[in-house]
Amino acid sequence: MNQIEEQTEDFTPATPDDGWSAKDAFLAIGVFIVIIAIAAGAFFFWQSRKTPPVDVNSNAPDFTLPLIKGGEATLSDYRGKVVLLNIWATWCNPCREEMPSMEQFYQNMKGKPFEILAASIDTRGSTDVEPFAKQLGLTFPILLDADKKVNNLYQATGVPETFIIDKNGVVRDHVLGPVNWTSSQAPENQLIQHLLVTQ
Repeated sequence: MNQIEEQTEDFTPATPDDGWSAKDAFLAIGVFIVIIAIAAGAFFFWQSRKTPPVDVNSNAPDFTLPLIKGGEATLSDYRGKVVLLNIWATWCNPCREEMPSMEQFYQNMKGKPFEILAASIDTRGSTDVEPFAKQLGLTFPILLDADKKVNNLYQATGVPETFIIDKNGVVRDHVLGPVNWTSSQAPENQLIQHLLVTQ
């Protein structure tokens, strides 16, 4: 009799304290499925945002951004002109140093098939950019890229960063850091002059 009692004690059902219940198992599986779904969604979202690098001699990705003075600018509308696309910010000291020479260069290029598009990545947009442009007397088109649309599209790594785009919409140079645009000895200036007469 004692042996029978001992055997029945071995077969007593487990209580919740003794291990996982069916409810706990289903809950764990549900949490695991949710984590997998979130991870998969994040992965596909990241993949969809990735763009190929903008290399020299590749087509310049098209974009449209608002202009500080109203309206919009679309890169492809400037086909037939050499475009100096400059990515910058008001808080960037090298950008501030570069801007006066860029403005002088812009004035020197009047009447030629040339355009400057300066895309500001300032998050407060015209609130910061307008007084900055007025203080330096900038007259070339300034675009507002507060969401870093163009910055990300061109995979810019810092500011200032410049892309020289030829009349056919092909990137011909990628410049990191400021340039003295008024110097005739600057290779970037020489490239632009070359592109103006060879296409």
